[in-house]
Amino acid sequence: MEDVSDPPFRYVCKQQGADLMYSEFISSEGLIRDAIKSRQKLDFSEFERPFGIQIFGGDEEAMSLSAKIVDTVQPDLVDINFGCPVKKVVCKGAGAAVLKDVDLMVKLTSAVVQSTSLPVTVKTRLGWDDNSKNIEEVAERLQDTGIKALTIHGRTRAQLYKGEADWTLISSIKNNPRIRIPIFGNGDIDSPQKALAYQQRYGVDGIMIGRAAIGYPWIFREIKHFLQTGEMLPLPTIEERVDVCRTHARKSVEWKGEVLGILEMRRHYTNYLKGLPHIKEYRTRLVTVKTLAEVEAILEEVAIHFAGVTPERQLTGFSQGQMQECA
Repeated sequence: MEDVSDPPFRYVCKQQGADLMYSEFISSEGLIRDAIKSRQKLDFSEFERPFGIQIFGGDEEAMSLSAKIVDTVQPDLVDINFGCPVKKVVCKGAGAAVLKDVDLMVKLTSAVVQSTSLPVTVKTRLGWDDNSKNIEEVAERLQDTGIKALTIHGRTRAQLYKGEADWTLISSIKNNPRIRIPIFGNGDIDSPQKALAYQQRYGVDGIMIGRAAIGYPWIFREIKHFLQTGEMLPLPTIEERVDVCRTHARKSVEWKGEVLGILEMRRHYTNYLKGLPHIKEYRTRLVTVKTLAEVEAILEEVAIHFAGVTPERQLTGFSQGQMQECA
């Protein structure tokens, strides 16, 4: 979620029912060097609470110092990312690379736990590859360092985001009698039906949503409503889609300034307007204009042109058959 889960994105997710949110992951090395981009990622508002700041790195001292810096802005928790599979992170011995050295992972985690007064959580993967799925050892040893919760993405680093996430090992961790901390599952949750099916089948304490929320923050309210009632909420209308997209754009400009705010919003338009017939002309215009006023004018055109049209909910990589199998 690098360059995605910034304050404007989190604002609309919170509006639509997200319970707990995290910052973009922040380099421990960048934070202690006082890098501007890293420091900006510490920004959050009271509206976002409960809120966690996520850090990553492969050096014990840097992780310790960065945890102390995070402590000063007083989020609700500190999260350590041992799951990012991106090459530029892994090549620095951080993110998912740490899965290859559990002793180092324990040292890094202990350094953070001992350096902050805040609760510490961890996100990681099943292992480095299919031949080294060491999540059971990882979970037990990280719990012993004093972390308060563990999120597990159901893929190895070698898989990146390909194939289907395997939640069976996540379930094994949750059902391990030695594990006392909450276990959260992550990977491929893109519908209320799947969220309920996986919660029931694998027994996790919570579910983390990532990519499925990009351009569709309504997934949070839809899942919560379905878990509570067993009923699906109506899909967001085109007016709702345009309104949330407009809010996102305004918040982006407020936080980053008009030039950068408009530029970085361009990645979101396709997702907000997905499923609308013949939307290409409007998308093309949205990714070429340079002012908020122009963006808002085009979005108003979209709202008028497609009034009464409700785009279909488009699932990402999860068939009806798979959904029935999990139930």
